[in-house]
Amino acid sequence: MITRVQKFLPFAGLTSVLKISNLFHHTSTPAFAQRATAFYGTEMGKASDSGAQVSNPAPGFKLVGFSNFLRTNPMSDRFGVKRFHHIEFWSTDATNLARRFSWGLGMPIVAKSDLSTGNVIHASYLTRSGDLNFLFTAPYSPSIAGDLENAAATASIPSFDHSACHAFAASHGLGVRAIAIEVDDAEGAFHTSVAHGARPMSPPVTMGGSVVISEVHLYGDAVLRYVSYKNPNPNATSDPSSWFLPGFEAVDEGSSFPVDFGLRRVDHTVGNVPKLAPVVTYLKQFTGFHEFAEFTAEDVGTSESGLNSVVLASNNEMVLLPLNEPVFGTKRKSQIQTYLEHNEGPGVQHLALMSDDIFRTLREMRRRSGVGGFDFMPSPPPTYYRNVKKRAGDVLTDDQIKECEELGILVDKDDQGTLLQIFTKPLGDRPTIFIEIIQRLGCMVKDDEGKVSQKGGCGGFGKGNFSELFKSIEEYEKTLGAKRIVDPAPV
Repeated sequence: MITRVQKFLPFAGLTSVLKISNLFHHTSTPAFAQRATAFYGTEMGKASDSGAQVSNPAPGFKLVGFSNFLRTNPMSDRFGVKRFHHIEFWSTDATNLARRFSWGLGMPIVAKSDLSTGNVIHASYLTRSGDLNFLFTAPYSPSIAGDLENAAATASIPSFDHSACHAFAASHGLGVRAIAIEVDDAEGAFHTSVAHGARPMSPPVTMGGSVVISEVHLYGDAVLRYVSYKNPNPNATSDPSSWFLPGFEAVDEGSSFPVDFGLRRVDHTVGNVPKLAPVVTYLKQFTGFHEFAEFTAEDVGTSESGLNSVVLASNNEMVLLPLNEPVFGTKRKSQIQTYLEHNEGPGVQHLALMSDDIFRTLREMRRRSGVGGFDFMPSPPPTYYRNVKKRAGDVLTDDQIKECEELGILVDKDDQGTLLQIFTKPLGDRPTIFIEIIQRLGCMVKDDEGKVSQKGGCGGFGKGNFSELFKSIEEYEKTLGAKRIVDPAPV
């Protein structure tokens, strides 16, 4: 066990190895969650086991609220960041999970790394739509590898660990293990991050002589994965070992239904944590990311519950990492606290996926809601859409507003653009991770070469819709209360 953990956390000292080794021998219990929290450190102000020191998060950190927040971009990234590369889910059944997401989101399964490709460590299946890549990974039994020489080298994800994956699934259920971003230099990004306080999770590994991959701790049991290519044009070929990662092969034609609902990329990934200050300080310190927006309970709460939120962004604002914390003293338990309890600690709350035509995307997704796809939160009342005409009538036609109402799409607008958004119900058994479908309108800019693109975060993050979303979640959570048996059942 310690050998595998030392591979998984090569920079950890023996104390860390023993901690995590003991951690993986326990499953979904309160004690497990406490040990996980203790090791992974929501209290980032303390020195990490790798020796990296994170500065005290208290001085200078204060939420000012949406109205008082002044957005600036100091261009402070510590390393070159390009975009979201992929999202990896850890589970115990990658095959069926990939098929469900493929069907429900219109993302064909395009590549695989499993027994059929020579991988005896894990099964991984990649679904793709545009630049949106979801990777689903599950472990094989260690007995499969047996005494096979260099069995670990067959894994297409160098950091994958059998015991860690099982512990992750037992503690969190369905969840995101890795948020991968493409950077200029994954080796440099790793060393720079660790030098500025990041907890090392997997050192830089060069795969196939063409791709470098490394990982640092993000929050909870999630990692931030860096990916960089030595080939300046990896997309020149259709081979997934070139444009994605070595070790992956294209799936046979016909093995995945050729669907496309218009989803194109990850817009942002949202994390739920017990306390914002230490995590925001930790992430800003090692990435250099700047604060893009913030919201307090006064901005976005309801009379019954609320949250505080900070959005971190890269220089190009194409990598957006919002973070939420619960607030207390409200009539109902904060939805963020509910997440933290069911997830047994911090984790990825939701993934916002950008559509190039949200009406088409929603029509297709809703057709599949009851037949293996995803369900959506209840739609707002008709009065909501009468107000949309006042707020966004200069951007949306009457027919588009009517279609928003029919599909349950929320509409918000800021001084830069317009945001269309809708949220699914939780994706699995627990009320934890869900998906947001969005389309941003406006904010088109032209670079020095004349290329036109849309600014990141155009239209904001739906501040005007938070109350409606909260009401939907509150109503949904009311249906989750366990029925109590008053009289004992007859024997």
